[in-house]
Amino acid sequence: MANIDYRHFTLGVEEEYMVIDPITRELKSHEQKIVQEGQKLIMDKVKAEMHQAVVEVGTDICANVEEAYNDVLVLRSTISKIAEDLGLWVGASGTHPFSLWENQLITDHVRYNEIVNELQEAARSNLIFGLHVHVGMEDRKMAIHIANSARYFLPHVYALSTNSPFWEGRKTGYKSFRTKVFDKFPRTGIPDKFESIEDYDNYVNLLIKTNCIDNAKKIWWDLRVHPFFNTVEFRICDVPLTVIETAAIAALFQAICAKLYKLRSQNLNFIIYQRALLNENKWRASRYGIDGSLIDFGKESEVKTRLLIYELLDFVDDVVDGLGSRPFISYISKMLEMGSGADRQLEVYEKTNSLISVTDYIHEQFLDTHI
Repeated sequence: MANIDYRHFTLGVEEEYMVIDPITRELKSHEQKIVQEGQKLIMDKVKAEMHQAVVEVGTDICANVEEAYNDVLVLRSTISKIAEDLGLWVGASGTHPFSLWENQLITDHVRYNEIVNELQEAARSNLIFGLHVHVGMEDRKMAIHIANSARYFLPHVYALSTNSPFWEGRKTGYKSFRTKVFDKFPRTGIPDKFESIEDYDNYVNLLIKTNCIDNAKKIWWDLRVHPFFNTVEFRICDVPLTVIETAAIAALFQAICAKLYKLRSQNLNFIIYQRALLNENKWRASRYGIDGSLIDFGKESEVKTRLLIYELLDFVDDVVDGLGSRPFISYISKMLEMGSGADRQLEVYEKTNSLISVTDYIHEQFLDTHI
C-alpha cells in the first residue's frame, strides 16, 4: 500500500467579518480604515470586500491545522484591536441579525462596480459572511478528482457551520439563511462533476469566450478547483463564531481530501452522486443544521445529521494522525454537543428576546478561545 505524503494537504483559510457600530449594533462602514491600518501590520492578509461593512482576511499557506488556527487567531486579534481603536466592533456570523442591506455602502472599486452593474439588486443585497478553506493538492488533475468526490460531504460540514438564523430583523426559520441570500447569484451551489481537469477548463474557457465571465473567480460554487492555485477551495460554510470552530471545520475538509486521496492511491473510489441529490441534503442542512436528518443515498433512507457527522469522523479517522489534526477533529464532538453557531444565537434570542443581545453575543464570541 502506498505511503501517503500528508505534506501536500496544506491549508489556507479566508474569513469575512462584520463591522459593527458599538452604540446601535448596526453594521457600519469602516471607510476602509480597518483595511488601511491592517495592511501596515499584516500586509495583504486583509482586504476590502464589496460592502464597506465587511473585512476579509486570509491566512498564509499553512503546513497544518495548528498553524492555521494560530494564524486565524492572530488575524482576528489584529482586526479586533484595529476596530476597537477606531471605535468599532467586529464579529463573525453568516448574516447580521437585523441590519438592513439597503443602508450599506458598496466599496468603490472597479471589480465591485462591475459586479453590481451586472448583478444589480442580487449583488447589493449580498450582505453575507462566509468561510473559505483551501486544501493543497499535488496537481490540478488530482484536485478535480477529489473535488468530484468531496461534493458528497459538503452538506454534512455545512450543517456543522450553520451560523445565520436571522435576516433583516427576522427569525428566518433556517439555521443558515446566508446561502439563501447567495443563491441569487449565478454559478453558485454544489457543482456538477467533471470528467477531467480538461473538461473543467473547457467549461471555464467557454464561459469566458461567451462573455459570461471575465475570469474563473466569478464561478462562485460551494467548492471549486481554484483557478490559480493547486487547491480545492471549500466555500459552502458560514463564517463560524469562534476561532476553534473555524479550525475544526478546516481540519475536517483537509481530512476528507486526504482520505479521498488515500482511497485513490489504493485504486478505490468514493461513489459520485448527482448534483440534484446532493442539493436535497444541502437544503436540509441550511434549514435544520445539525438537528435534522440528511439522506444516506447508499441506504436510501433518512439518517440523523449528527449520526452522519459521527460516521464521517469514523471515515476520516485513519488519516487524522498523519495530518496532525487530532485535537481539532476531536473538537467536532464538542460542537455537536453545544450546538452550531445558529443554535447558540437562537438560544440567546429565546432567553432575551433581543437581537441587540444576539449581536453582543456574536461580538463576544469573536476572540473566544475556550476549548
